[in-house]
Amino acid sequence: MIEYLIVAVFAGLLLHGIHRKAIARIQGRPGPPVWQEILHVLKFSFKETWIPWTASRTLFVAVVFIAIGIWSTALVVLLTGQSLLLLFGVYMLHKIVEHGLGLSSGSPYGKFGAIRSVMSAASEIPLFATIAAIYLVTNSLMISDILAWQVANGPLIIAVPPAAAALYIVVLAKMHYSPFAVIESKEIVSGNMTEHFGVWRAGLDVAFGLKTFVLLYAFILLFIGPISLLATAVVMLLLLLSLSLICAVTPMLSPFDTVTIQIGAAGLIVAYVLLMGVFL
Repeated sequence: MIEYLIVAVFAGLLLHGIHRKAIARIQGRPGPPVWQEILHVLKFSFKETWIPWTASRTLFVAVVFIAIGIWSTALVVLLTGQSLLLLFGVYMLHKIVEHGLGLSSGSPYGKFGAIRSVMSAASEIPLFATIAAIYLVTNSLMISDILAWQVANGPLIIAVPPAAAALYIVVLAKMHYSPFAVIESKEIVSGNMTEHFGVWRAGLDVAFGLKTFVLLYAFILLFIGPISLLATAVVMLLLLLSLSLICAVTPMLSPFDTVTIQIGAAGLIVAYVLLMGVFL
């Protein structure tokens, strides 16, 4: 399992680099090399590390390890085919990380990021629609059972495309430079990560690389099914590039617009799931 975690971290960081490069190319800029995020982790790992005197020292450090821990757990849940509720429960814990990051440093920029992380909880609403739709079709919330259903009946992305769209919105909301990424908007510097530097920032980059890999891999497993390693890599890259295109051509929304759009989209998907429950 350690080997899987290491591969997932490097793959996630590389995906972040490809994401940045794709956005830059779409916007007519050269952009950084695709391995830049890996270099960032190595660079931050050896830079001077400190804790601000205004920070809650325990929370400031602990939240970094919590971030790594929850996404490592999410990867284990995926690889072992455990309950979808466990996977999304881990995902919901990430909100604690986002909030704790902002509050732990004492920085006003971090506090604004923490407040916005609460507002951005609207992006989690589509998760419930995804869970409900998958259960109504497959009669199970075990990832192993969902994979087996798709082997027998075909990809869920064809059976319940609105549920796939719901999870796609969730993944988009957690991408860097997303139109929904209000917690890291430039007017609040780096938002909830403003004060985390040195080895703490390297740890956060590792956790967020894992997060990106897990979310993309979860989308593939849940809505396309078990495919070969090469096909998984190709589909993951195509999925990432589609997200990069949206991030490149869409400006970052205000917190109010972010919540409005996400709740509106979630409402449509919830209505679809309710109709499914009536007719199935």
